[in-house]
Amino acid sequence: MKWVGLDTFRTRVLLFIALTCLSVGGFLWVSADTYGLGFPLDDAWIHQTYARNLAERGEWAFVPGQLSAGSTAPLWTGILTLGNLLGVESKVWSYFLGGLLLAITAWFCSQWIALRGSNRWWWKVWVGVLIISEWHLVWAAVSGMEILALTLVVVLVLAWLESQKWSALGIGALIGLGVWIRPDALSLLLPVVWHTFFRHRHQLRQTIATLGTVGVGVAILIVPYLMFNRVLAGAWWPSTFYAKQAEYMVHRSVPLLFRLVDQLTSPLVGVGAVLVPGIIITSVLAISQGAWRKLAPIIWALSYMGMYAMLLPVNYQHGRYAMPVIPIVLVVGLEGLLISIWPVAENIVRRVISRVWLYTIPVLTFTFWLLGGRSYAQDVAIIETEMVATARWLSVNTEAGALVAAHDIGALGYFGERPIVDMAGLISPEVIPILRDEAALSRLLDSRGAEYLMTFPGWYPWLVEQAYPIYSTSAPYSVKAGGENMVIYKWRQEGFAP
Repeated sequence: MKWVGLDTFRTRVLLFIALTCLSVGGFLWVSADTYGLGFPLDDAWIHQTYARNLAERGEWAFVPGQLSAGSTAPLWTGILTLGNLLGVESKVWSYFLGGLLLAITAWFCSQWIALRGSNRWWWKVWVGVLIISEWHLVWAAVSGMEILALTLVVVLVLAWLESQKWSALGIGALIGLGVWIRPDALSLLLPVVWHTFFRHRHQLRQTIATLGTVGVGVAILIVPYLMFNRVLAGAWWPSTFYAKQAEYMVHRSVPLLFRLVDQLTSPLVGVGAVLVPGIIITSVLAISQGAWRKLAPIIWALSYMGMYAMLLPVNYQHGRYAMPVIPIVLVVGLEGLLISIWPVAENIVRRVISRVWLYTIPVLTFTFWLLGGRSYAQDVAIIETEMVATARWLSVNTEAGALVAAHDIGALGYFGERPIVDMAGLISPEVIPILRDEAALSRLLDSRGAEYLMTFPGWYPWLVEQAYPIYSTSAPYSVKAGGENMVIYKWRQEGFAP
């Protein structure tokens, strides 16, 4: 029996497109109603600044005339550049790309669960709807960031491995392409190795040949990526790779187990939490049946979270680094649910548990979608009233060539259009060794001739005492969220004695 034709290809595509428009549009509507449209994190403006300068000046530069490797995601920046060349407003183009990526990811996840054995059309629909409605992923779609581009690469690689035949060269090239989105894509080599080992068990030559071909595919695209960074910044990886690790090194003092738990829980805030039993069931059955290849997505997710726990143990912005793991949680978790539930079972206990588990999923998904929309709107309001507001003030009230030391720099680069000393080291690599040394930073600002300092006071408590405040946003959103207002200081103002 067909239900409004949802078992047809065309209808499912139209459904996913319509639901994506509603889901993404809902977040944007709440944001517009709260303060206005924008991005929920300052880093999005870094991509926009690089994209604009590339489109207008043909330079890979954050500050015009100064080549730099401050963009972790060159491919994403290049796609944003296309919007500039087409004359599409930057936010509109970013929202469109995010929505498109969300819909495509939903579609491939619906095909992925079929490849894993859940081939009934309503399960394909359900997993697609869950992807489109999962609040982290909707947040990512309208964040202006490359999160969903990497997520799609993850889904494509893991789903391709489930197929009967996959191209070693092609899957290697896909991972290499993913590196241009984020270096994290290299982690996908682990499930490829895992899958290859169990696919060609006891065939050492075939295993080595397959992995060698995968390596060639990766090298075809990663070698140009490494050379790209080397030419721009004199290092093999983008400046952000080193700066972020240096900035958050202090978090490594927390025991590794706590860091790992923190990383693992971030993608489970929402519907993912009730799907954990499904993941466990799927894993146990795969092990008991000797279907080791089906564990590849779980192996990748755990290793990916472990990598961040060791190297970059942060969980801010709703755990955005962990968001590519969410499709694994939803697909594998739903697979376990499909295996386990029996809503019409004669046993009353099983029937009740099945129904409660089944009905909790849509309720939680919708509830967290509402909460996520409000969080997104508040995030945007903070960025707009702090980073964007101070950048606009600087563009009007300071000299065109005034050197500004700042943390963060995204909105400043886009709206302020001033020479910048990046206190986070993304475009100023010389800052990275002294990120946590305020006295050394003070000497650097003096030697560079900085005229203004733009920051949240709590980030540099000693440094701001050496300067004179001349502007504060006084906006309510950051303060209500437990933060503070961003302040612009006159650095070493003449006649001022700290």
